[in-house]
Amino acid sequence: MKVIKIEKSQWSPGLEKLRGAFRLIGPVKEKTWHDFQELAAGQMPDLAFQNTRLSPKSLVFPQSEIMLDYSLDKKDPDCNIPKMAEKDYSPRAVIGIRPCDAKALALVKMNFDTDEYQDPYWLNLYNATTFVGLACDAPCSTCFCTSTGCGPYHEEGLDVLLAEREDHFVAKVLTDKGARLMDSAGWSTALPDAAVLDQAKSAAEGKIVSKIETDGLAAADTMALHGADFWEDISFACINCGTCTFSCPTCWCFDIQDETYGKKGVRMRNWDSCMFPIFTVHTTGHNPRDTKLARLRQRFMHKLKYFVDKYDKGIMCVGCGRCVRQCPVNIDIRNISKLMNNLASEARCAVQGS
Repeated sequence: MKVIKIEKSQWSPGLEKLRGAFRLIGPVKEKTWHDFQELAAGQMPDLAFQNTRLSPKSLVFPQSEIMLDYSLDKKDPDCNIPKMAEKDYSPRAVIGIRPCDAKALALVKMNFDTDEYQDPYWLNLYNATTFVGLACDAPCSTCFCTSTGCGPYHEEGLDVLLAEREDHFVAKVLTDKGARLMDSAGWSTALPDAAVLDQAKSAAEGKIVSKIETDGLAAADTMALHGADFWEDISFACINCGTCTFSCPTCWCFDIQDETYGKKGVRMRNWDSCMFPIFTVHTTGHNPRDTKLARLRQRFMHKLKYFVDKYDKGIMCVGCGRCVRQCPVNIDIRNISKLMNNLASEARCAVQGS
């Protein structure tokens, strides 16, 4: 792995060189918040942000996406034959994604890329993208990434890791895709002392003061957690707004619907949320999760227990803290994890003491 020094005087010219080989995407500030958008000619990514309000999962999992289109015109030889919609899968470079959001994409990939099923829409966008991460030297007070197998300088899911300094960037090249991007930009000056990244990593991790307890979740009894009495208290305040799921980088729920316009139609995939009452309604009218308690419990059991048991890759959370900051009624995944973890520990102690 090479470590490159990019003088800030070389930053803009290098990004302009990249436009010949990549569509550039980066954080752009609109009013109060930053969001990831395709950068227009001459436009630079605005790296002066802690994190985006919404996660950049939409880069590979658009909020609304046309999957298929079809004709209902009986004169059309392709009538009633759905065809994959035309897509632009040309190479893209995402500049400035935070390590937690890149790690989230790696977690979500386990759902969209399995031995049995591969989602072409998600994977084509993911594979077309080179991810240039921006290390987090000033984490939010609600970040707890170091408790989730992540961190401010985490490398998983990234092709290049950038760390910004006063007059230069330090770039750690992690993959062949990352090396090709650096070559395309003309950034090649080796950094003599690569240990500077290790020192910065330790300093940034030391600023993470928020923690989450997860050590007992894997061994916990699923039915005991499901039947715990604390769910009623937690769910009392929930208004089922879905803010937590839409802002979360690891939530992947979606709905598919057909929309017709005259004699033409499309099949679309749209984000959905397990917190919405209609999410689990059957065609019979029966709803197996017809209360907000059941819906809230499903969300946190999925992230903190079902995912742990299925994949053995830790919890389905990267500690970005978005749901903590944005929940209008202050439901906090850190507190819920503590309750679940404590219940597991109490059960384990009871068994050992009997």
